Amino acid sequence: MSVRPAGACALLWFGSLALVAAQGTAWQLPADAADEKNPVTVTAATLASGRRLYRDNCQRCHGPQGKGNGSDADPRLKPRMDLTSTARAELNPDGVVFHKIWRGREKPKMPAFREKLTREQVWTLVGFVQSLREKS
Repeated sequence: MSVRPAGACALLWFGSLALVAAQGTAWQLPADAADEKNPVTVTAATLASGRRLYRDNCQRCHGPQGKGNGSDADPRLKPRMDLTSTARAELNPDGVVFHKIWRGREKPKMPAFREKLTREQVWTLVGFVQSLREKS
């Protein structure tokens, strides 16, 4: 029996979907999610739109600055909910962030926004969320 260290990730392939499992949770992502590029050009105007979308849809969990400390956040999950972490950036390129927002997951809860936002709005949100990363 092998034991995975805490925080380790496993990538499992099922047809066109990849399940990314980290600490007992799973995201259902297309196999090529990590290769998808944001089709929305990031400009001052799209960042402003993304900021509004973030405020209206994400801030209550991820916090005003994206640090995972929103009013509805689970404090035990703060490190994973911190959108500013450069350490997690490699695991979350544009396409992965898009599909996490678009599809959501059950546990821990991340609502799916595919019925609330358009694809373009989600890509705009991705541009804003990626801008929150701490600069190294």
